[in-house]
Amino acid sequence: MKIDWSPLQTELSCWRSEKRALPLWWRDDDAIEPTPALTRLLKIGEDLGLPVHVAVIPKAAKPALAQLARDTQIMIPLVHGWAHQNNAPVGAKKAEFGQPRSQARSETEAALTRMKHLFGADVLAMFVPPWNRIDTGVLEGLSAQGYVGVSTFTPRKSRQVAGVVQINTHIDPINWHGGQGLHAPEHIIEQIVTLLQDRRAGRTDAAEPLGFLSHHLVHNEDIWDFTKNCLSMLLEGGATPINLSTRKSELPQPKIKNLYFPI
Repeated sequence: MKIDWSPLQTELSCWRSEKRALPLWWRDDDAIEPTPALTRLLKIGEDLGLPVHVAVIPKAAKPALAQLARDTQIMIPLVHGWAHQNNAPVGAKKAEFGQPRSQARSETEAALTRMKHLFGADVLAMFVPPWNRIDTGVLEGLSAQGYVGVSTFTPRKSRQVAGVVQINTHIDPINWHGGQGLHAPEHIIEQIVTLLQDRRAGRTDAAEPLGFLSHHLVHNEDIWDFTKNCLSMLLEGGATPINLSTRKSELPQPKIKNLYFPI
């Protein structure tokens, strides 16, 4: 597949000429166990020198995944809801924690407890709500339970919400409503350029790490190729790879910046 990256290259050249910092982080969702796809994902991260923040479904997570995290410096586990179950009312957009529920707070607490039991100090206490939707009441209870961060999708409105740091994702190459293949590359590139232009113009928070979102379990070859090439293009264009973890701070690539919590 031939892709015209020139619009993104042009925008990145503006960032370099203006000496702007562009922090870049990578989040991948829905892990429960080691798979060939996850191995491939982590290998890309190693090749690029970009940590992969893997959002793990706590209720279904297998001990073997925790062992992989211990053995793989590039993998940083996050808390991906509780069971990745759609609890939305009929007709509403899918969400596990998008609406008030009496069990919601006990589930977020159980999620962090199980992740700490499995992953120990490797887990980063960042809550990633399935389908990127979270009720205000649930959000307000996270800090007291020990969470330090939350991550959804689209540019954040503020750095801190309800006592936790918000670091979202912004780029999703998958066409979820059109067969789950790759979005038209020119469309994704146009979106990235707009994201970067909005940051340069002060319309969105330029200090928020630019987040690439992937879902390794559903990638086809086009998505794999675009993911690696897009991340490579951003890094080659001057983006700084970000590690959000306080635990895995001694990553082998010296260019990786550690972004600790609280920040």
